[in-house]
Amino acid sequence: MESLDDAARAMLPATLPRWTRLPNRDALHRAFKFRDFSAAWGFMSRVAMLAEKQDHHPEWSNTYNKVEITLTTHDAGGLSDRDVALAKAIDLLADA
Repeated sequence: MESLDDAARAMLPATLPRWTRLPNRDALHRAFKFRDFSAAWGFMSRVAMLAEKQDHHPEWSNTYNKVEITLTTHDAGGLSDRDVALAKAIDLLADA
């Protein structure tokens, strides 16, 4: 697994406008807010199934109606195409 090249990194703001690069790590981060805990938990369940299918697992936390997700590829030592693909899929779930 290879990390993203400079050209792919330069495209991240356009490709994933709701995700931010973490300043202290080579990772993507996004926070989500839902109407209540049940909606947040349901979203996490859907993301878990998606991540399992992609064999790529997020770092995340949940507090009541908030879910925070961080994506990085440990095998690549930072961001890879796998992170971009999972972030796009998560965005589609969040928008559904």
